[in-house]
Amino acid sequence: MLLLLAEFLQQFYKGFAVFQYLSLRGILGVLTALTLSLCLGPWMIRTLQMRQIGQSVRNDGPQSHLSKSGTPTMGGALILSSIGISTLLWADLSNRYVWVVLLVTLLFGAIGWVDDYRKVIEKNSRGLPSRWKYFWQSV
Repeated sequence: MLLLLAEFLQQFYKGFAVFQYLSLRGILGVLTALTLSLCLGPWMIRTLQMRQIGQSVRNDGPQSHLSKSGTPTMGGALILSSIGISTLLWADLSNRYVWVVLLVTLLFGAIGWVDDYRKVIEKNSRGLPSRWKYFWQSV
């Protein structure tokens, strides 16, 4: 999105041509995703704790794992939103491979969401069985 803006502004000021470089947009994309996750992370953790969206721990596990009970889960949502927003801002959206990678990333996130859903809503501490995770990740 910002690449299109830079291409438009380049006709008025040639300095915007620097945004044509993939390396610059890659660095800015990483910095944008990092900044978004650092800014949104504390808010998201507070929101998850407030709504009591936490991981349940198996009773048959080690005693030290009981301290993890109630730890906020669904951190993948923060990662996916940071990567998605950063990609939409800095990537060349006319490149079909950008859309393929974004779609695959979102599909992997959907697998993680189903796993977390089973852990939180269904109170199943095991989440999605490993064989199903491997199956869907292989598809």
